[in-house]
Amino acid sequence: MRRIVVLGDRNTEYLTHREIDAAIALLPSTIHAQWVGTDSVDATRTLEADALWVVPGSPYKNDDAVYAAIKAARTKGQPFLGTCGGFQYTVIEFARNAAGIAGAEHEETAPNAIELAITRLSCSLVAQERMITPISGTRMFEICGPAPFVGFHWCNYGVAPAYVARLVKHGLVISATADDAGVEAIELRGHPFFLATSFQPQVGSSSGKPLHPVLQAFVHAV
Repeated sequence: MRRIVVLGDRNTEYLTHREIDAAIALLPSTIHAQWVGTDSVDATRTLEADALWVVPGSPYKNDDAVYAAIKAARTKGQPFLGTCGGFQYTVIEFARNAAGIAGAEHEETAPNAIELAITRLSCSLVAQERMITPISGTRMFEICGPAPFVGFHWCNYGVAPAYVARLVKHGLVISATADDAGVEAIELRGHPFFLATSFQPQVGSSSGKPLHPVLQAFVHAV
């Protein structure tokens, strides 16, 4: 049995969290996915699991635990998926610890910071769908194919355009974009599986749809 830590502060009032529960129910019997609260003791032991999924719901009860878990997955080769808030925090963690931007911050939690690598989008994407275009030569392209596809969002924040080149220079791969939402997916080369998406691939699981290709690829990596 393989174990996935689903790191986030579960709240079934959130549609996106109910959809995560529905996606978990669709996982193969050989995979056990378990919610772990960011303020729990288990949030400090995520490397003991076979994989890590950092899910929506930022700011988290314990942001430091989330950043530490992402860093551990990135540097230790643990299969990793980040979605929505998990995507945003992955960008910040990489900026701080891999791209040399020590003061990188998220506008939601540090609006007055100088180095805002995650900033408010020009238009809200709460309960919005956008056409996502995978970029050739990336894992996202291999997973989803060349055709644009619809991605569901519940967010107001994204990667600040001014920081994209610096992040790419230090090894972050931009693997999907959307016309008015900017960077939609990021990944790392040379890692067993390290992928984060602004869109939420679990949405649709409760309506009988099969697991999104991104989730299928994550499960395969696990």
